[in-house]
Amino acid sequence: MRPIRGVPLVAALLLAAVVGGPTPAAAGAGTDGHCARQGHVRVPGAALQQSACLADLTTTGLAGTPYTDPADQAGLTARDTPVPSGVPGVQVDGYFPDSSHFNTTHGWAHDAQFVIRLPDRWNGGLVVTGAPGTRKQYATDKAISDRVLAQGYAYAATDKGNNGVDFYRDGVRPGDAVAEWNTRTTQLTRAARRVVAQRYGHAPRRTYVTGISNGGYLTRWQLENHPELYDGGVDWEGALWTADGPSLLTSLPAAVARTYGAARDEDLYAVGFAPGSEFLWPYHEKAYWGVTQKIYRAEFDPGYDPACPGPSAGTTAEQILAPCPSDAQYDYAARPAAVHRAVARVALTGRIGRPLITLHGDLDTLLPQSADSDVYARMIDGRGRGTLHRYYTVAGGTHVDGLYDTYPDRLRPILPCYRSAFDALVAWVEHGTPPPADRTLGRPAGGDVVGSCSLDDGLRPGA
Repeated sequence: MRPIRGVPLVAALLLAAVVGGPTPAAAGAGTDGHCARQGHVRVPGAALQQSACLADLTTTGLAGTPYTDPADQAGLTARDTPVPSGVPGVQVDGYFPDSSHFNTTHGWAHDAQFVIRLPDRWNGGLVVTGAPGTRKQYATDKAISDRVLAQGYAYAATDKGNNGVDFYRDGVRPGDAVAEWNTRTTQLTRAARRVVAQRYGHAPRRTYVTGISNGGYLTRWQLENHPELYDGGVDWEGALWTADGPSLLTSLPAAVARTYGAARDEDLYAVGFAPGSEFLWPYHEKAYWGVTQKIYRAEFDPGYDPACPGPSAGTTAEQILAPCPSDAQYDYAARPAAVHRAVARVALTGRIGRPLITLHGDLDTLLPQSADSDVYARMIDGRGRGTLHRYYTVAGGTHVDGLYDTYPDRLRPILPCYRSAFDALVAWVEHGTPPPADRTLGRPAGGDVVGSCSLDDGLRPGA
């Protein structure tokens, strides 16, 4: 077993600079073939855009260039994850008008940045996502963009309009920053659909929304609130926000309290952390629990201990990752009604209007499954939308696939199952082939857990 390198890794995720390097040689854009109609591409509403004709839009071809950012992708995928290459086309980078300036990518110091990729060989579809966590627009290039581009989809991703550990400073009212995530995803979807029409001559025949963690939350919200824009979505362990809980503000305080010796293991089980996940707790205690609790609490409840995190989550990695002592006593249920109203502004309802597939690891130790996707599945059923939903538990899956490299004997990457789920969604939407029933996808005794996953394997609930 390799040693955990959690704290340096997360520090890199939080503090990494923009990747620089040489620009790939760009072929001339003609009217047919490689980069056709590049000159016709104008992103509606963009304050700035730059397009490039590239020999390969995947991370394989973009490594060492300013067109992707491996540092912002770090930890999301297992080291040996197979990735495709050789997808030529047009990449458009830019930003929409915005008043915040957390995103320094390309030296722009401007939020609401986006990337749109338009492969030469297009299958008629578009895939839209928003960044997970507090990351930026290139975060899911390896996890999502590479494969969908290789399948022929156009791809669009947003930084959500604010990012980094100080994202909560954006906006005027509590909840404004997270509410902007939804607005920016809708904005990019509408713009990308028009860009696709400019490049290929007609609008996408199918548009799918998908994402990891906060990107999964965006997927849920979009299918609830703008089903007219999409044909379906895949939600990879999306964050759950509900006005009265559960949410991470009801589960993480117990984890912070345990850090300070004020809670027992049983208290973590009571708020949703899975028995059997204890081996992951030391890493999350140092790398995730404290910083996540304090910055999201500051977003929705700025009146609670405004001195921590204060005007900044910190300047050093240790300060950024450290919990606020006051969060060990944080009681969301007892907070003023205004706090609950702030969360209600971005809350989910379960009223999805398009097919949705959800995946969640049973060892997720940041967003515990029983306090998140289990609840959301019941919300969907309660709204009478269960026929539009499939829910797969990935046994041995945790919040980030990169931890598989440390615990290959205990964990299983979710990405292969996500790729199978995306294919199943397409078959469901485009061919009327229903995906397998809800089930737990068990870790096979042998075989390639990094490169493959079958949704037909596993047990149905109660079987």
